[in-house]
Amino acid sequence: MKLSDVNAIVTGGGSGMGRAFCLNLAAAGAHVVVADVNDDGIAGTIAESQDLPGTVVGFEANVADEDAVKAMVAFAQEQTGGLNVLVNNAGIFRDGLLVKVDRETGKVRGEMSLKQWQTVLDVDLTGPFLCTREFAKNAIDNGIKDSVVVNISSVARHGNPGQSNYSAAKAGLVADTKLWGTELARYGVRTGAIAPGFIQTPILDGMRPEVLQGMLKAVPLRRTGSVDEVFSGVRFIIECGYFTGRCIDIDGGLVL
Repeated sequence: MKLSDVNAIVTGGGSGMGRAFCLNLAAAGAHVVVADVNDDGIAGTIAESQDLPGTVVGFEANVADEDAVKAMVAFAQEQTGGLNVLVNNAGIFRDGLLVKVDRETGKVRGEMSLKQWQTVLDVDLTGPFLCTREFAKNAIDNGIKDSVVVNISSVARHGNPGQSNYSAAKAGLVADTKLWGTELARYGVRTGAIAPGFIQTPILDGMRPEVLQGMLKAVPLRRTGSVDEVFSGVRFIIECGYFTGRCIDIDGGLVL
């Protein structure tokens, strides 16, 4: 599929990697629905797209809300006339150790709460499930024979201390990518996942330089990645018609 033929939803498109995906797609002539829970973020992405050859419109939606997801897909189909790409990018963090032990007493003094666990699973795993289900239904019911789902996982899918919830969600998303690729191939729906490592986004911008440099010691390339480098993976998955059900690690060689 050529990027100029893309009619896409990008969830979490109001900031960070999601915004970059929207702008890169629009720069190639694609039609994009930027979905986010943040109205200001949506407005910012749309404002940056004004001079690009493609079009970007917004839709406020919480991907963990089933009714909101159904409305989002229906809106995107109406706006584009043939929704054929979904980028499941929306994600959140609620980090914490499973249990935290007091060094002096040796007793547990903290834990990851059920709310921390469930909130991340709701957005980072249930959200892509709902979005992909509704996207696939729309493609099948409207006779769209060539469509693509891109799931944004993370290097944390291998298991990252302090991220039981996030690691579980991102590992599950890769497993679902393979499963959905198998289930949906007969309907012309391909799937792919990308597992980024340390990417230069506002989250990393807020880190103390010495902390970031310490993290980068585990990266063979000794640097952060760029959002455009991650988009190169998105582009490959969309354009390569013989790719489905696999995950691409874009992490500079990092092993957690």
